[in-house]
Amino acid sequence: MRNTGILLAAVLASSSLLLGQSSTSSQPPSGFSIENIDKSVDPCTDFYQYACGNWMKNAQIPGDQPEWASFIEVEERNNLVLKAILEKAQAGGSSRSTLDQKIGDYYGACIDEKAADGKGLDALKPELNRIAAVKDKNGLIDAIARVHLIGPNPLFNFYSSPDLHDANMVIANIDQGGLSLPDRKYYINDSDPKMVEMRKHLTEYATTLFSLSGQSAQRAADSAQAVLRIETVLAKASMDRTLRRDPKNRDHKMTRDAAVALAPNFYLTRYFAEINTPTFSEMNVSNPDFFKQVNGVIESEPVDALKTYVQWHLMNAAAPWLSTPFVEANFKFKQALTGQAEIQARWKRCVEATDGALGEALGQRFVEETFGPDGKQRMLKMVDALEKSLDQDIRGLPWMTEDTKKQAKVKLEAIRNKIGYPDVWRDYSKLEVVPGDLMGNFLRANEFESRRQIAKISKPVDRLEWGMTPPTVNAYYSPPRNEVVFPAGILQPQFFDKKIDDDVNFGSIGAVIGHELTHGFDDQGRKFDPQGNLRDWWTEQDGKEFEKRASCVADEYSNFVAIDDLKLNGKLTLGENTADNGGARIALMALMNMIAQDKTGKAAEKIDGYTPEQRFYLGFARVWCEKRRPEFSRMLVNVDPHSPVRIRTNGVVENMPEFQKAWGCKAGQPMVKESQCRVW
Repeated sequence: MRNTGILLAAVLASSSLLLGQSSTSSQPPSGFSIENIDKSVDPCTDFYQYACGNWMKNAQIPGDQPEWASFIEVEERNNLVLKAILEKAQAGGSSRSTLDQKIGDYYGACIDEKAADGKGLDALKPELNRIAAVKDKNGLIDAIARVHLIGPNPLFNFYSSPDLHDANMVIANIDQGGLSLPDRKYYINDSDPKMVEMRKHLTEYATTLFSLSGQSAQRAADSAQAVLRIETVLAKASMDRTLRRDPKNRDHKMTRDAAVALAPNFYLTRYFAEINTPTFSEMNVSNPDFFKQVNGVIESEPVDALKTYVQWHLMNAAAPWLSTPFVEANFKFKQALTGQAEIQARWKRCVEATDGALGEALGQRFVEETFGPDGKQRMLKMVDALEKSLDQDIRGLPWMTEDTKKQAKVKLEAIRNKIGYPDVWRDYSKLEVVPGDLMGNFLRANEFESRRQIAKISKPVDRLEWGMTPPTVNAYYSPPRNEVVFPAGILQPQFFDKKIDDDVNFGSIGAVIGHELTHGFDDQGRKFDPQGNLRDWWTEQDGKEFEKRASCVADEYSNFVAIDDLKLNGKLTLGENTADNGGARIALMALMNMIAQDKTGKAAEKIDGYTPEQRFYLGFARVWCEKRRPEFSRMLVNVDPHSPVRIRTNGVVENMPEFQKAWGCKAGQPMVKESQCRVW
């Protein structure tokens, strides 16, 4: 659903890259307000500008943010709640519960900047020395296995996930990985000066970290070049992210022995033993070509260069929690990618770190403060209303045959809804959190989660598990689990406001719900059956009709200019654009159904001079009001499957005759597309 939060954490290989800034009086009105509207603009000319114009005039991007948007505003409020919870837990003393002891001590160790400065690199040296002691390439895989457990993923990724062909069971996966820059393009695209420049920033950053670790200036520079050289080869072997969207391109199930034989220089048998996997005979290799090609890199690169590369990934991941020079070097690199002017206050970074390490422990306290059973019940009612309107939409599709409609209904009825927080909380009793041991806590928390994930292999899928923590301002649909998940963190104004009319709520959180439900039927989600298996349940003709309509959306969005000279990649963003369009349409249908059922007539009345339909669209646009730094925008165009927010708004309404009717738009106006695209 969201553009940035999780993406940044992966892109920047940093343990905590929180997007949050305390609200200031200079910011425009929070939540929905007609004061955000710029009435000097014709809504039929540029609806995003009309709905968000005054908001954008008054909004300022805080120095410690790459953007300012609804998601960030809500995160700010959440962060203040979490900060109070953590400070109380930190100060609780011996009378604290076990849960409060863990979150309080983790946060307390993190917030102690003076202690981190006093330790410098010492806290990480035992792990760096372990890598340095490697004598040959056989032993290198042991060091890589250890680093995989405690933090980053140099060389490749290993993880567990539901089997694409048996969604009730968890299977082992190996996949491409090992890059420090956001995408393979940054290593191989010489025509874009910004990407060439980012390679320079990477080597400068790596040189700084190696120098801080004690290497001479020349050796540090050589080490940085070794990192770039190895990562460039990994990038060339990696699959393009647009191709990776298709699960069929990542579906290469084979025996464990065949995977080991595919890339003998990876010593995978030794790797599996080192990380102590459960017994398994089959696994998925997401990109076999990557392993075939990188197998030769391991052969040709000196063991010292490979050790240097592994040490780099560990230092890069740990840098935000080492002494100030490491923190500053890490932030400078981040700055080059996002344009963020200043580093966040340490408490904010530590709130995010604690949520990352102990999210369901911290989440219990967050839910007690912010989200009660009444909120959960109202959300469940809205989800039910959206599911009914999606069913209505599918039944009315003129291009789909009855056979496929019946199968679609089965899938829709099978979708699980997770609202607010898990029914069963995660058990952290075996995670050791030591007061004052920041780096130790960081590494142990990473290892705890790594081993938890590895232990799932060859076991049934836990259908109660959540993939986001309760305070997260985001939502998701999972194709292998066929479920929609809405954490408590996003179920707050201006997404979900219990004090405001349904017109606006259906335009905001209703469209979010519709967006996630539609993902189950987008160009990739449609390839999974009701149980979450990768299986084609469409008739051949209906599949062709779907692809024709999806191609219309891909071509349409490829013509939008994202920033400067960069056009949007309509194929990369196809799933999100399909979900944006379908989600808004079924949310409006749900609102109209509710109004039709109201016998008093009050539901159809104007508020502040706007009809329910108009307020729906204003609520929809308000969610996407945003200001973003240009550096951040350029990066996201290359890596983000979501469209920029102006396009997410105008691209949707241009495709909706209902919008044109609501606002009295005429043919030929910019918000009236002559040839409209529609999938759902």
